[in-house]
Amino acid sequence: MNIYYRVLRLVAPYWKHVAIGLLASLFYVFFNSASVWMTASFINIVFPVKEKSVVGQKIHTDQGTLNERIKDYTNRLILDRNPLDSLRNLCIFIFVTFFLKNIFFYIKGISFSYAQLKFITDLRNKVYFHIQDLPLSFFKRKRAGEIASIIINDVEVLRKSFSASLNKLIVEPVNVLAFMALLMIISWKLTLISLLILPLSGYVITKVGQSIRRKSFRTSKQIAGIMSILTETVNGIRIVKAFAMEEFEKRRFTRETYRYFQLLFRRVRLRMVSTPISETIGVTIGVVLLWFGGRQVLLGNGLSPEDFIRFILLLFAILNPIKSLNNVNIEIQQGMASAGRVFSLLDEKSDIVERPSAFIVTDFKESIVYDHVYFKYQESEDYVLKDISFEVEKGEVVAIVGFSGAGKSTLVDLLPRFYDVTKGRILVDGRDIRDINIKSLRSLMGIVTQETILFNDTVYNNIAYGHENIDFQKVVEAARAANALDFIEKLPDGWNTVIGDRGTKLSGG
Repeated sequence: MNIYYRVLRLVAPYWKHVAIGLLASLFYVFFNSASVWMTASFINIVFPVKEKSVVGQKIHTDQGTLNERIKDYTNRLILDRNPLDSLRNLCIFIFVTFFLKNIFFYIKGISFSYAQLKFITDLRNKVYFHIQDLPLSFFKRKRAGEIASIIINDVEVLRKSFSASLNKLIVEPVNVLAFMALLMIISWKLTLISLLILPLSGYVITKVGQSIRRKSFRTSKQIAGIMSILTETVNGIRIVKAFAMEEFEKRRFTRETYRYFQLLFRRVRLRMVSTPISETIGVTIGVVLLWFGGRQVLLGNGLSPEDFIRFILLLFAILNPIKSLNNVNIEIQQGMASAGRVFSLLDEKSDIVERPSAFIVTDFKESIVYDHVYFKYQESEDYVLKDISFEVEKGEVVAIVGFSGAGKSTLVDLLPRFYDVTKGRILVDGRDIRDINIKSLRSLMGIVTQETILFNDTVYNNIAYGHENIDFQKVVEAARAANALDFIEKLPDGWNTVIGDRGTKLSGG
């Protein structure tokens, strides 16, 4: 599915705020165009010129050009017999148009910002919720730093791209069209000259944008590698120091950051070259139009000084939104590269699927049976476990022994369905575990992992993890059974002591 379409589908729930922003944008464009148009009327006050259109004289809809009718309407609003009164009227109208323009600019910005921030917040949550549902096999394939980079960095780049799309890609084209319409009304010949040069600018913008998108994708992958190294070394800092590997890790980190610098600098060079090229093309258009338009005024070939001044003001006013459109293409291409990485994560499918008819179990009564179990990892052709069969009765203690890598942990991981068996079946109280609700199945089990896993939270919340409404006394009993009650009660804040990342504030024992 096209990435642009997928992003739009995610934005759909916030259509009301986007619609309000669009409506405010139309009013903003109207008053923005009006402010530029009316500013040119200043020349009629300071340098009065007698024209065919007399102040107060009505021009019928079937007489005069559209330009003359709009000018006549503007003059009737502003011009008075007394030049000072005309100047006062002009100042009032310019102030009002600029004031209203900025009011609608604020409404537009607030509406788009809400939609943008809510979209990104919900997307980040969606990605995080999705990875919580993925099997352990996914986390064996993906580095922790890469996952973190997608959720933090790529979603943030997408936020900036989305912001640029709403604020620039929607508003600025309307701005350009409005200014272009006014330019056509004043002089279609001069406008046509400018349009002949614009395709060159569009071609440059497109080519630069495509190149930046490719480089942005590689940059995102590189920052993911940097985050992976950072995560590994911070988590394993005790080992790094114990083996005196500080210099090795510094060199490894420097190598990755230098690659990131090279990729980023290439992208910046492309971005920097696009702006001067676009501006040079814009100035070329301006110079050409100044020459042709100025000749028409000086030779009296139908273009009045007021029209020429208004045309030049509108021409330079249109350059800014055109430049914004150049930059927005770059930002969107960066965002699409990041969106591709985000969607690649969302497209990951869990191979642990719960059946619609799965039933809930509340207790364990009889036995656990491994019935001719085979298992191999998806990326491997060799079986880790082959034809494993045994039965464990309730209350029986079983130790599974074997050499390192024999598959002991894998054998146990099959029971809570961290992985599914490749062939065979596992029964709990005579029921295939694939027919049991996964959450209820795991609620029957207590798991002590080989690694020490502690969260940066209170002692109480770490012990009670997995039980939202557990009785405090049960937590106390669990601590007593683990011979931890005495040292917990001696901690500065007792049960409310925050133990730090991976329990680093506690002693190693």
